[in-house]
Amino acid sequence: MSRFLFVMIEGGGNVPPQLAVARRLVARGHEVRVLGDPSLAAGAQRAGCDFAPFRHAPHQDMRSRERDLVRDWEGRSPTQRFARLGEHLFFGPLSRYTRDAAEQLADLRPDAAVVDFLVLGALPAAERSGLPYAVLVHTPFQLPVGGAVPIGLGLRPHPGLLGRTRDRLLWRMLTRMFDRGGLARLNAQRSALGLRPLAHFYEQWLTATRLLVQTSPAFDFPVRLPPNAVYVGPELEDPAWTERSSAPWEPGDARPLVLVSLGSTFQNQQGPTARLIEAVAPLPVRALVTTGGQLTPRELPSAPNVVTVSSVPHAAVLPQAALMACHGGHGSVIKALAHGVPVLSVPLGRDQLDNAARAAALGAGLTASPGSSPARLRRKLQRLLSEPQFRAAARRFAETLRAEQRTDRAVLELEALARRERAGVDASQPRGTAPAWDAFSPDLASPELRP
Repeated sequence: MSRFLFVMIEGGGNVPPQLAVARRLVARGHEVRVLGDPSLAAGAQRAGCDFAPFRHAPHQDMRSRERDLVRDWEGRSPTQRFARLGEHLFFGPLSRYTRDAAEQLADLRPDAAVVDFLVLGALPAAERSGLPYAVLVHTPFQLPVGGAVPIGLGLRPHPGLLGRTRDRLLWRMLTRMFDRGGLARLNAQRSALGLRPLAHFYEQWLTATRLLVQTSPAFDFPVRLPPNAVYVGPELEDPAWTERSSAPWEPGDARPLVLVSLGSTFQNQQGPTARLIEAVAPLPVRALVTTGGQLTPRELPSAPNVVTVSSVPHAAVLPQAALMACHGGHGSVIKALAHGVPVLSVPLGRDQLDNAARAAALGAGLTASPGSSPARLRRKLQRLLSEPQFRAAARRFAETLRAEQRTDRAVLELEALARRERAGVDASQPRGTAPAWDAFSPDLASPELRP
């Protein structure tokens, strides 16, 4: 059996798909250690994994408004939100993530490393180790290669010269912004580890032995994946922290069930959630609103046909649901579609516009802005409930996904990765020895963080 080191942060929706893979590896007899934020300890241990907290990197928790260090929801534009992501996650703490990952690679001596797409700083350490390592991409494909559509704007592919020009210009702008914000810091860290410099920040992800994209190619827009990338399918497990509860309605209630869920991380969702409740209140439906622990029922309006709870396993509700209204998070959208349920997406940021665009392109969803009035939201809800083509499209996708998921591609890919022969380990850094502190770019590290 093999030994794996998973590295991840607490970013909300990124965690369940990674822990689901780790749990299945453990079930197959492998040893898994999770390196991450302390708030991940209980979930990792429930999955059967050993757990080690970050010792040097800042402790992130996007499920807590107070402990969220990125606070991308404070940005007023996609550019400002991307800038906060770069400074407070990708590049600012980069050397500290590198140091944590290097120390755990030396201590555990795994057969392979598995790194969250969001933890850019762990990748130079994995690359320097010479071990095979995978990056888990828990969204549609997000790198500017192979004709991928630019991220964060909810764009669809546009054919012809106009579309290619649009995509080239937008990718160039996005790449330039991140390169200005962090390429020098990334290359300084790489140089300190004896790694070659990169021309652009995104090339760090392309150094991975494997990029495992945790969605369906039928959901994503067409893209020519790089040679190290493969779709392994989405994870549909609910987070371990969801609360089991009995149905609040009488058996035999024939009213259509609408599930409303605007995420488990804070993104200023009080207003959109309240307007969705006002939108469903006059309709002949029953609505179950889950707040993900970010809001209390006292902060939201009430209605006779609406029940508000902190959380509920989506797998327990979606088989009975006629419609899901959500923030457009990949996990929420893909779970609804996997049950043949159409989606109204109300994107609040991050990759949510992009997921909403893909659901709409499938013909299985509509999109509304978070500032939409209750009346506008109600019209979209009524369309999704009354026009059968939306549910038919969602059911077609569900059938495609069921066929894809007959093979556990993620686990098989990681098992194959662990069997690879080790290559490129520098004799001056033998297995079981972390690079010296000087390798963690003193120009990047605050003086008070040095031993």
